[in-house]
Amino acid sequence: MAMIKIPENKWLYLFLLSLIWGSSYILIKRGLVGLSPIELGSARIVISTVFLLILGSKSLKGLSRYQWKWLIITGFLGTFFPSFFFAFAQRHIDSSVAAILNSLTPIFTVLVGITLFATRMLVRQYLGVLLGFIGSLGLVWGGAQINPDQPVGHVLLIISASMCYAINIYFLKHKLSEVSPMAMTLGNFIAILPPALLMLLFSDFFSLQNLKKPEVITSLGFVATLAFFGTAIAKVMFNRFVKIASTVFVSSVTYTLPIVALFWGTLDGEQMSAYQLIGAAVILIGVSLAHKPTKRQ
Repeated sequence: MAMIKIPENKWLYLFLLSLIWGSSYILIKRGLVGLSPIELGSARIVISTVFLLILGSKSLKGLSRYQWKWLIITGFLGTFFPSFFFAFAQRHIDSSVAAILNSLTPIFTVLVGITLFATRMLVRQYLGVLLGFIGSLGLVWGGAQINPDQPVGHVLLIISASMCYAINIYFLKHKLSEVSPMAMTLGNFIAILPPALLMLLFSDFFSLQNLKKPEVITSLGFVATLAFFGTAIAKVMFNRFVKIASTVFVSSVTYTLPIVALFWGTLDGEQMSAYQLIGAAVILIGVSLAHKPTKRQ
């Protein structure tokens, strides 16, 4: 089965990925109605792997041992851990807030560039990083005003996922630049399939009583949609996006994710306090400062 050919336009990739991934947060929220975080994260990976095997099973020919090593590493960093981090966090955090917190990814990309790749940092980038973290504190504070019982620790799961994404972008760019997007994506998922399948088998997912529940069937529909569009298709697109754009431009996809996620969250009845709206604005300003390219770039 051949993949649909998408024009090599980085702005088109940015728009499509923003639309798809911005809708992923509400799908996770809906999926958690009938599934546990372990079941949702595992099922998402297993279903995505099946889709990808159908789409591009022949793409893995000729991969070296060195490339497989980095496919395993990037599979866990870019997909496995974040899938479960978001699933656990969104049991207590609104989908729109999760998307806004994930917009810290470009800021972490700057920090990763400094620590791992000796990238020079400008004064305004330091200011952007500072504003990003101040904005995230505003989101946490605002969430506490709406829901005093909301566990603050779950915010750290989203931040951890953002850090994983930031490191993953650099590894994809510098370690797997010669691997095709399909091979890269499928290799990632084959690497993380065994632990995901094992976790799913040891959960209550396959029990007859569980599978007879209407909410479980409905949630599985949302997870299947998430797996196909938000994971399988989007990952192939993202890996191609990494190849045709700079790491700075690639990580900027998180600028527009909150807009789409806020749209879906509002339709779903989610509320945002003034503190959260201010925090979201501060984060986006911080990201803009941290990633505004210089003339030399």
